[in-house]
Amino acid sequence: MNAPTGRRMVHCVKLGRELPGLDTPPWPGALGQRIFDQVSEEAWEAWEERMKMILNELRLLPFQKEAQKIMAQQMEEYFFGEGSALPAGYVPEKK
Repeated sequence: MNAPTGRRMVHCVKLGRELPGLDTPPWPGALGQRIFDQVSEEAWEAWEERMKMILNELRLLPFQKEAQKIMAQQMEEYFFGEGSALPAGYVPEKK
């Protein structure tokens, strides 16, 4: 299940195709292992951008226990649910 380059490949649950996987579980515990097993590096990078937006909108710091709980719930929904909801009142930046 490795790519010719030696990269570990996964069938990405978010993007629906075979893509290079992450090098290590990105989160502790069972959720991190599930993401490692089923989420591509590309989908994780997209999640990281969304995570920054959520942390900023909710004015959370990544090391806060409450922030970690919220992020775990959001990750679960983003990757394995219907897609996480944006924070109430979120308005995307105009480009």
